[in-house]
Parts: sequence; C-alpha cells; structure tokens
Amino acid sequence: MGIKKLIAIGLVIMMCLSVAACAQNEAANDGGSNAAATTAAPEGGQEADTQANADNQDITISFMASIDWVQEAELELGKKFTEETGIKVDYQIVPSDQYPSLLMTKLNTGECTDIFGGQSGKFDIQTMYNVEKNALDLSGEEWAKNVDELAAAELSVNGALYGQPMQDVSNVWAVAYNKQIFSDLGLEIPTSYAGFKEVCDAILAAGKTPIYECVADGWHHVEWFPEPAVTAEAASPGLVDQLNNNEATFSGNATFELILSQIKEMVDLGYWGENYMSNTYADSAKNIASGEYVMTIANQGFGAEVNAVDPSFSVDNIGYFVMPLADNQTLNVNPSGPSRFAYSGSENTDAVKQYLAFMATDESLQYLTENVGKFNKLPFSNAPSKYTETISEFYDRYPTSGTVFQTAVKYVNPQWMEMGTNISALLLGEMTPSEVLETIDKTRADQATAASDPAWAN
Repeated sequence: MGIKKLIAIGLVIMMCLSVAACAQNEAANDGGSNAAATTAAPEGGQEADTQANADNQDITISFMASIDWVQEAELELGKKFTEETGIKVDYQIVPSDQYPSLLMTKLNTGECTDIFGGQSGKFDIQTMYNVEKNALDLSGEEWAKNVDELAAAELSVNGALYGQPMQDVSNVWAVAYNKQIFSDLGLEIPTSYAGFKEVCDAILAAGKTPIYECVADGWHHVEWFPEPAVTAEAASPGLVDQLNNNEATFSGNATFELILSQIKEMVDLGYWGENYMSNTYADSAKNIASGEYVMTIANQGFGAEVNAVDPSFSVDNIGYFVMPLADNQTLNVNPSGPSRFAYSGSENTDAVKQYLAFMATDESLQYLTENVGKFNKLPFSNAPSKYTETISEFYDRYPTSGTVFQTAVKYVNPQWMEMGTNISALLLGEMTPSEVLETIDKTRADQATAASDPAWAN
C-alpha cells in the first residue's frame, strides 16, 4: 500500500476521531483527553463566593490543545475552577496531526482561543507562534517565579515569560521494557545497537514482539530520530551551533543517516511486528501489560500507566534505557513540552490569568502529580516529586546528557508531523535516509527564510 493511500486512510480515521471528540466528554485513562468538554459547576456545589460566581456566570474561556496535552486530571480541576470562580472552561481538543496547522490558522487570522496549547522552545515560540505579538507576557504573575529555570528559558523571549508548562518535562523519552520478561530470557540492558538487536532477536525467538510502535498517530515513531540524535553532537561537538548558524546540514551527516537506516532495519527485521502502521499510542500500556510486546518508547510515568491498565502489573516492573541507535549512550533531555499560552487578543484576559494561577497552585500541582501516572515532577518549585527507585536508577545510569535536537536545533520541532510522514515513507521503502534528511534541510531553509533568519540570508 502506498504512503499516499495510508495517509488518506489516516485522515479519514482522524476525522472520525474529531467528530467523536465533539460528541463525547471522556478522556483516556491516566491522562490523554481525547474529547472536547465544557466544564460547569456540579449540581449542589458549595455556595461560597456566590457573588463572585454570579459576576462570572456569563464568562466562558476557551482552551484549544492537541490530544494528550490536557489530561483528565486537568479537566477535573477545571470543574473545581468553575465551582470556585463561576468561570466556565471550553476545552477544544484537536487530533495531533491537525493541530499545528489549525493553531497557525487561528493565530494568523486573529481568531484564536483565549488559551492555546503549544510546544515550548525558545526558537519555536518566537518564529512559529510570534508570542511577542500573539501571547501575553506572564512574567509578572505570582506563579511565574516558581517555574523551573530551564523550562522557563524555553518559554521566554528577550527575558519575558510567555507560557506556562502543563506537563512533566523531566521525563525522558526512552525504551520502556518489561523487566520480568528480560529476566526470564536472561537479557540485559543493551549499550549498543548490536546489543539491542541481540535483545530483540531473543524476544522474537521467544514468540513475542520486541517493540510496540504506533505509526497511526503520526508522531510517536518520530521519537526514534531526534531523541538519540544527541549522540551526533557528542560525536561532533559544536554541530548544534553549526546547524543553527546554517553552517552544517542534516543531509550528509553519517550519524543521522545511520540512525534512519537502523530505524528502517528494525522494521525489516520484524522488531515492530506486523501492525505497527495501524497501532495507536493510546493502546501502548494495554499491549505492554498483555506481555505480547516487551518494549516501547515512553517516558518515566509509563509504569504507572501499565499498572492502571492491569493492577497486578507492578509499576516497577517497567524499566528504562536510552534508545541505543548509532550506539547512543547519552541521556536525551528536553526542557520543552506542551505549554499553555494566553492569547493576546482575548477579551477575557483576567479570567485567563485566574485559570493559569489556579493551575499553578500547590494544590493543583499536587492533584495533577497524584492523578496523572506519567507525571513525576512538574517543572515548578512548588510541585511534589514521586520518583521511584527504578526511575532514579535510570537517570543515574547515564552521567552524560544532551538536549534533544527538536529543541536544541532551530526549525526541527515545527516539522515534526512532516518528519513523521517522511519516516513512514522510509519504512515503506518509498524514501531513502538521504531523501528524508534532504527534506528536513529544505523545510528548515523554508522556515528560516519565512522567519527572516539572518543565517539563511545568503
């Protein structure tokens, strides 16, 4: 089946999901909210602050975000926010492959929601979202001083803070694996790609599928490229600066070509199984819990997600190691993540600021941490931590760390979904690694030109 036909099928599926999202008010277990929802004060709520609620009863703020950015726990907090203030919240959840273009359309036409979700990143928020024009400066808000320094840097332009983190950015996208199956098969954590292949071959020989991968969502399989690409900077110090100054390209880089070739090889060797093109991320925990799949790419809250699906599956039965493509052993960190931005054209600025302040209180941060399995430590000084021994061991295993390329390198993150399409074509034999890299360079150049980046002036 050609990639164009696959994309067409995917779009039909996503359109159906979008319709379903508008018709239901439900969320994925542990967190990914897949439905649009308008919160309202529950019947029989507290009668305190009656006058404030009366004053705000006609105010509804709108909040648009991509799937899995607004967690079910935030929807519950939204109800509490409505109880306390009278301000209703209209959550507009959009399929991930449609969200970037929809957001840009709304920003460009001046018709954006009161709050919009966006990926942080000091380059992207300036060139993509133009936050100095389209978002409010939140530096003076009381909660702003509590934002983690690294996370705040990725949400700031010229010293002004324009966004509020909404997810745990301390987590690393890594290979999550079933410890018990590794033990039963006598497997150890691999430290090279060759060792990783030996692990996968042993799992295949045991009648199980080594890796649960889900291309249908359009984004998850992309993690295999820019995350372990941190090893390219380790191999060639200064590469990130060269890429940002238009003094180097992705095309022709031996490490990038090797990583893409190994991604293709994993599929060809059957490591991703037969259904990787139709699998979805929402089913990751269920499939790992079943024991039919042994590994997947996830962050450090995945153990809790699997436990939520199957309480007999211990949280600590999920371990983690970095993606060892191109023999990477550098911890891939990313201080960026989904964030809330207050639209500068909103007519409900005060209500928006109240919502942001509410979500950053000690109580709200504790509730989110306790009720979202993949949240271990939100990037606020007043947020609690729930790191387990397994997670601490994972971080301690890798003394060298590097910032992932979608954050460290300009004009990479904005083309995430496009990279997903091209890597899908690579997997199907319709593109080569060189062609994928050439496309990344071309898209970067187009975006840099649109942003009037002086490094691309000539």
